[in-house]
Amino acid sequence: MPNSSPDLAADAVTILRDLIRIDSTNDGSDATVGEAAAAEYVESLLAEVGVDCERFSTTSGRRQGVYARISGHDSSRPPLLLHGHLDVVPAHAADWRVPPFAAEVEGDMVWGRGAVDMKDTDAMILSLARHWARTGERPARDLVILMLPDEEAGGRHGSHWLVDNRPDMFAGVEEAVGEVGGFSLTVAENRRLYLIQTAEKGIAWMRLIAQGTAGHGSMLNDDNAVTEVAEAVSRLARHDWPVCLSPTAERMVAAISEAYGIDIDLADTVALRDQLGPLARLIGAGTRHVTNPTMLDAGYKVNVIPGEATAGVDGRFVPGAEDEFLAEVDRLIGPRVRREFESHDVAIEAPYDVPLVEAMTQALVAEDPGAMVAPYILSAGTDAKAFSRLGIRGYGFSPLQLPPDLDFASLFHGVDERVPMESVGFGVRVLARFLETA
Repeated sequence: MPNSSPDLAADAVTILRDLIRIDSTNDGSDATVGEAAAAEYVESLLAEVGVDCERFSTTSGRRQGVYARISGHDSSRPPLLLHGHLDVVPAHAADWRVPPFAAEVEGDMVWGRGAVDMKDTDAMILSLARHWARTGERPARDLVILMLPDEEAGGRHGSHWLVDNRPDMFAGVEEAVGEVGGFSLTVAENRRLYLIQTAEKGIAWMRLIAQGTAGHGSMLNDDNAVTEVAEAVSRLARHDWPVCLSPTAERMVAAISEAYGIDIDLADTVALRDQLGPLARLIGAGTRHVTNPTMLDAGYKVNVIPGEATAGVDGRFVPGAEDEFLAEVDRLIGPRVRREFESHDVAIEAPYDVPLVEAMTQALVAEDPGAMVAPYILSAGTDAKAFSRLGIRGYGFSPLQLPPDLDFASLFHGVDERVPMESVGFGVRVLARFLETA
């Protein structure tokens, strides 16, 4: 494997801090500008060591990413896609202990928006690409590296645009590796469970719309749009979605039950929290559909009944169960409320018993002899959804060995996002071993 001296880890940490300092906030509007600055920085990192790359624009000059192809030992094999995104969600500085774009180091951790989602993984990938260029070492097979814009807003300006307009970038690719997988959960002293992401729930961001009769707020009105949409939202929010297990979720639950020596009660969310603590959020969200109201909008004056009221709902559905999910949503909102998709994307599921996952497992065990490995289903979504349209199987593998007391799941899009520097060093070593054999 590549030399695991501090230089490789130090380079990854330096790149991570530099990326965090580039405010690449993506608020879902066309005003996003930081992605272009981040792409320019990535291009300079690769060009500095002689890696040929392309800085590309998608829907405008503000939406940019970087493409590179690294030659491996065996170019006859299908190339492996490594993808990361350069954008981050907004951060309200007043809520943070440290400035969210200062990349401060405190408590042996790098703090800042993007530290775990996902500029840490971007930095690991880039540090390895630079190492190979400097030393002449190579991965096992050709790699396609993509650093993308717009993942945090659904990829319309990023991965989906590339699939539609630049399929040449994906020539020969059958498998892809991206974010949100390979992080550790401490089971006991010197015993950790690493979850490799092999599935993602589908996305159904919905706008609920109710029409009613506008009028004076002092009058009787039994056709009130606000009432209709509020009742629909309440029914969705309070609905007890039953357990619905995909093949990945079944294996995930079995592995966690074995690792912790407990019988997991998925039907009782309170008991699940008592059994697993913060891990319960991860497990619970992956084993049933979810409908969370997030927005309400109606009216313009307190004494005027509006003719229309709307609500936003974040819906996520289990792989293989989209039709039943949407049918139940329609039943719950009722005939007087209609729904429209704000964003709609597929659920995906990749096989677990494949050589790629075995290479991940071997790399983890080599660096952590106490490692146990299992698949899991991500309740959110990644750019892997877009690549699935080309038949590319997607996996989440951003390896991090984490302190047992760190509530890692809460840091994604959370306040005071941070990652241990030692975890970044561990991750880049594991990725190096993995790509040496994958």
